[in-house]
Amino acid sequence: MKTNMSIKTLLAMGTMLTMSVCASAQKQAPPQGSAPKPFTVPAHETYSLPNGMKVTLVPYGNLPKVTVSAVVNAGNLNEPAELPGLADLMGHLMKEGTKTRSSKQVAEESADMGGSVDVNVGADESDISTDVLSEFGPKAIALVADVARNPLFPDSEVARIKNDMLRQLTIQKSVPQNIALMRFRKLLYGDHPYGTVFATEDAIQKMTLADVKKYYDGNFGAQRTHLYVAGRFNTPAVKKAITASFGTWSKGAAPTPDVPQVKPNHTLDLTDRPGAAQSTLYVGLPVANAASEDNIPLLVTNSLLGGSFGSRITSNIREQKGYTYSPSSQISRRYHDAYWAEVADVTTKFTGPSLKEIFGEIERLQKEPPSAAELKGIQSFLSGIFVLQNSSRGALIGQLRYVNLQGLGDSYLSTYVQKVNAVTPADVQKMTAQYIKPEQMTIVVVGDKAQISEQLAPYMTGNSQTH
Repeated sequence: MKTNMSIKTLLAMGTMLTMSVCASAQKQAPPQGSAPKPFTVPAHETYSLPNGMKVTLVPYGNLPKVTVSAVVNAGNLNEPAELPGLADLMGHLMKEGTKTRSSKQVAEESADMGGSVDVNVGADESDISTDVLSEFGPKAIALVADVARNPLFPDSEVARIKNDMLRQLTIQKSVPQNIALMRFRKLLYGDHPYGTVFATEDAIQKMTLADVKKYYDGNFGAQRTHLYVAGRFNTPAVKKAITASFGTWSKGAAPTPDVPQVKPNHTLDLTDRPGAAQSTLYVGLPVANAASEDNIPLLVTNSLLGGSFGSRITSNIREQKGYTYSPSSQISRRYHDAYWAEVADVTTKFTGPSLKEIFGEIERLQKEPPSAAELKGIQSFLSGIFVLQNSSRGALIGQLRYVNLQGLGDSYLSTYVQKVNAVTPADVQKMTAQYIKPEQMTIVVVGDKAQISEQLAPYMTGNSQTH
């Protein structure tokens, strides 16, 4: 009996001690974080072939792997206005073999090297890439070159791929987030190619193999291409392979930039989805492009306002109000073009209140700068993720691509962390007041018109429209 009492007493004492330790731990401030570490761009070499093709070699990392990526300055931007999605059809067909290799042979050769060949088409650029074991770097370069230079474009695959594109288009256009994005881009960019997010059914049905070949011939060539090689590789062997594989490629057409002249379009656009439990919001306006001196201060401002999990808008409409689960703001960039937007799926009955809170947080930041402590937290977050985001071969190539596309110069990456941490509270207030103006914003809402029209009344303008 005494033994049992002793055990209970000891357990009680242990519990009290644990509670005391926990209480003491709760009172202690967390240790100070270390100073933000700058991102050091690995030593790399950039040169040009006689035909105008640029090459960047980046010895990087310890793993015996190498990434090869041929980036072509051509994408959806270069499509004929009547055939949106033509570049995507071309990209799909480029996966179907070359004049010397079937699609099966391309797949088998890349698999034997430990990778696969991927073809991607974007708004401004397209790429043919692979990631393989280091010993196969020269062979991977030859394979990427063959896919880039000698696509077979088999007529036998056109109908199948077009049918796949039509099915995918039906799915894409049924998603409210995509509907909101399409409406926002069209309102902001009008007839400029950036105003078209997806292909159209009519365009896909009209596309022919002749259209694909004409697009390829008019946009692919050496002087529009930049080859990136990053990882562990034998430099002399890689250079020899690049010259052998790409040196005889014809120059092709020069790049044709098409920068839109975008002005704010203050309007409210409502797409009716009867019975929708949520409203999708897409709210934003044009801002300074990546080449502007305001680029990095704007990135910091965006992160503090709505672009991070600890941001003000997220804290307000997610944590405090419970209107939405995953709101976020972004600065969306293309070649010398950018817009800021807040995107959120909000509960239908809180559609109007969500807009009120979003604009309220913007106006608050316009009038009063953030505290030094709040800003410091955002700067530490951005500094840390920047270093992490650049810690792979593909990510490093992605950053170099971005810098080269936007013409930012070699120092952009190495000074990024320093410049992020040089932004002041007054800078954040200034950026918000100068660029993020609710009275100029395009407001796109996809939701149940019957339930939300009255909530949206305060945001209606003379050119508001409903679909």
